[in-house]
Amino acid sequence: MAGLFERIVNLDRRWIFLIVLLSVATPIVIPIGLPVTTTGPTRAAFEFIEALHEGDVVLISFDYGPSSAPENDPMAEAVMRQCALKKLRFIVCALYPLGGLGLANNVVAKITGELPNLRDGVDYVNLGYKDGPAAVMRRMGDDIAGAFPTDVHGKPISEIPLMKGVHDLRQVKLVFTAATSLIGEWWITQVHPQVGIPVIIGPTAVSAPKYYAYLNSGQLVGMVGGMKGAAEYESLLRARYPQLATFYTTTRAFTATKGMDGQTVLHTVILLLLVLGNVAYLRQRRASAKARA
Repeated sequence: MAGLFERIVNLDRRWIFLIVLLSVATPIVIPIGLPVTTTGPTRAAFEFIEALHEGDVVLISFDYGPSSAPENDPMAEAVMRQCALKKLRFIVCALYPLGGLGLANNVVAKITGELPNLRDGVDYVNLGYKDGPAAVMRRMGDDIAGAFPTDVHGKPISEIPLMKGVHDLRQVKLVFTAATSLIGEWWITQVHPQVGIPVIIGPTAVSAPKYYAYLNSGQLVGMVGGMKGAAEYESLLRARYPQLATFYTTTRAFTATKGMDGQTVLHTVILLLLVLGNVAYLRQRRASAKARA
């Protein structure tokens, strides 16, 4: 036993790096499907969208960059899947300057690949990227075409069937902002007071705590906080839509549920390593003290 603890103390750190890598990667490749407990803000977001009617319009704004994509991509995808299955029409835009448009295009391509019946310009429209998010939001509150004259393909807004009768944000039932910066907060503090449109935010986990004040004041109708919130949302989707239950179980693509499985396994392994390392160190120190005595 003493030899075992000595080997633990002197273990090459590269073995620890390998253990950490396997702890994260294995649940992503081979999903475990650990249970997820949903929280109030996520349920509120989900149920608000569920209560919308067929044909209602939802705006999905990509207000994040590649650095937070593992957290924000799954929530944007989940909301888009829900809108598609509920036959809600959705408008996509990107206001984050560093990679926001690329992420929006990737998610749209992914969802339309999964649901090929979605029609560009009829069931959804991708408006693309526009610089100066605060000014763009304010302009959309009065005139969407004034902010985005064309869609991402260069087609004039006036020629897009989905946009018939949708002149400004007052004809939109909800804004969902997947956000990593102040851009998401501006939807709450500028657009919501301007036109009264309901807002749901999907922030990174590190940013989520500050948005509880907006939830408590009624300025937000829901929040999907970080990867945990995205995993909760996926859990609610699986429970409500059988086809998505099958999808999330069988897909090889990255999902928030897989990400949370990886985090859970990794945290468990780290705790075990901490316990073993401390026990080994204390036994070694005790043995050294006895030898000196």
